[in-house]
Amino acid sequence: MAKIHENFLVSRLKLKQLKLLTVVAQEGNILKASQILNIAQPAATKNIRELEETLGITLFDRTSRGVTPTPYGEVMIKHAKLVLAQLRHASEELTSLEEGTAGRIFVGTLLAASSALLPRAVALMKKERPGVGVTIVEGTNDKLMPSLRTGDLDIVLGRLPVYREREGLAQEVLYKDPISIVARRGHPLAERQSLTLKDLADAEWIMPSPQTTLRRQIVTAFLNEGLEPPADLVESVSIMANHALLVSTDMVAAMPFEVANVYPDLVRLPIDMASADGEVGATTRAGAELAPAAGHFMAVLRRVAKDIAAEMPATGSL
Repeated sequence: MAKIHENFLVSRLKLKQLKLLTVVAQEGNILKASQILNIAQPAATKNIRELEETLGITLFDRTSRGVTPTPYGEVMIKHAKLVLAQLRHASEELTSLEEGTAGRIFVGTLLAASSALLPRAVALMKKERPGVGVTIVEGTNDKLMPSLRTGDLDIVLGRLPVYREREGLAQEVLYKDPISIVARRGHPLAERQSLTLKDLADAEWIMPSPQTTLRRQIVTAFLNEGLEPPADLVESVSIMANHALLVSTDMVAAMPFEVANVYPDLVRLPIDMASADGEVGATTRAGAELAPAAGHFMAVLRRVAKDIAAEMPATGSL
């Protein structure tokens, strides 16, 4: 393949082709993409072929079941998303300059942020800037961070990893995040005056998926005590499912303090989990200026986080 120069791309690429490219990749089907974009399928197919001919590369492998991006296609899709995200930010900024309260924020949330920080921040944001829309996507780091890098998300909130040298990402600590081990009221272990991890080694656990920072820290806490991590477990990052399981069984779970605080029918077990404490924060794309709406949301997050930090128990009082 011949070298593709920047000036060639600028002069030959069309924004509608980039939009079509991202939607086809998302749907894996040109017909579905054409329906979403309200264009005829032959026109969509022609646009993709013209783009491939212009670039001299194959962007999608075609099969009877749909289309799959080639390695060249993956590169183009990644950059097309970033271009479209920047255009969306430009549109929001222009509108915000004119009206002061416009735009849409796309926020990814991990477990630690989903019960207190995010709901309170969104409520305050909507009060201050009612014209700003908010789209929330729940998931784990392995799903949310790629979406942040490609511009599908503006901010990811949640428990920050211990090692934060993540290329292309900027992370800001908002508050410290104590961990509680919780169970239903009336759980046999809830009557104990004190517990150790050894007492919980044979319990049925609910744990977040292995990709999460919290899971890694819990596993490390067991290993540091010379114990094997629990094998009898359910993996889940759904707060609703976790709560339902906890109140109806003798399972136990590790939860951020603010998450556990929401449920009066759960109790904190008397065990010191300071070794698994961490930090909740916001992750954005490094070097990328946030659109005005997202920038204001970051300011709101800092204010809400300050209130949450003031509500946290002193060390050792959990």
